[in-house]
Amino acid sequence: MTDPQVPDYGYAPPPHPGPPQYGPPQYGPPPPAQRTNALAIASLVLSLASISVCVSAPIGAILGHVARRQIAERGESGDGMARAGIIIGWIVTGLLAAVVVLGCIGALTDDSSSY
Repeated sequence: MTDPQVPDYGYAPPPHPGPPQYGPPQYGPPPPAQRTNALAIASLVLSLASISVCVSAPIGAILGHVARRQIAERGESGDGMARAGIIIGWIVTGLLAAVVVLGCIGALTDDSSSY
């Protein structure tokens, strides 16, 4: 059934192009997902656990440094987690060191020991 006001030239109208494509066309299977560095995950977990168990803070920070080196060499993902592990780990380590130093100073200057 054709519209009498629209001339029929014997070909179909072009299909709707769909949404605009941004970037180059993609051919073939999608690229494999990048692996997340395991040391970056361990660094973040240990640094976050150091909030309650302070011993793991420097370990998490050091693992974060090692993870960032591996990420740069291997092209893995997880740099943000490694960086967060470094920052949290060193902050908690610094706070722990400050508490220990202030505790030692407080113990040395305690004048309440009168016999």
